[in-house]
Amino acid sequence: MFTDISALDVLLRGTLLAFIGLLWVVICVRVIGLRAFSKMTSFDFVTTVAIGSLLAGCVQATTWSAMAQALIAIAALLGVQYAVSRTRAKRDDFESIIDNTPTLLMRDGEFLEAALIRTRTSRSDVIAKLREANVLHVSEVRAVVLEATGDISVLHGESLDDVLLNGVTTGA
Repeated sequence: MFTDISALDVLLRGTLLAFIGLLWVVICVRVIGLRAFSKMTSFDFVTTVAIGSLLAGCVQATTWSAMAQALIAIAALLGVQYAVSRTRAKRDDFESIIDNTPTLLMRDGEFLEAALIRTRTSRSDVIAKLREANVLHVSEVRAVVLEATGDISVLHGESLDDVLLNGVTTGA
């Protein structure tokens, strides 16, 4: 199967670098904590995507220094994310700078057209999320929120506690 030594080298290098890279990410996440790969903020999401890209670069590295640079960058990104999340938890003014504001797209079964336009969200996007949330009647929908992460939350039922809409803008 491996008559060419370069094919064996590629296989072994890829396997070894993948193992080292994944082990490094696991170690870093154990040190930083479970929040490392959360999607609570857009900053978290970008960090997660960047780490995936750096891990891919680590696995494809052709030199030890390139691999080390990718591993250092992963640790640095997780360190920055840790610092940002700690600061965000302690200071409301910092939180308002780093986070997007959730936007109300629908309230009490009615679409909020201005919010849909401002957030570039179509009615069909919202309707798809309503189906995912097993909404059977639009009149049961208390609120639909475009979260700071870009996810859409559907709150439905008989009533809605107003605390669930704290910090949510109406998009008007």
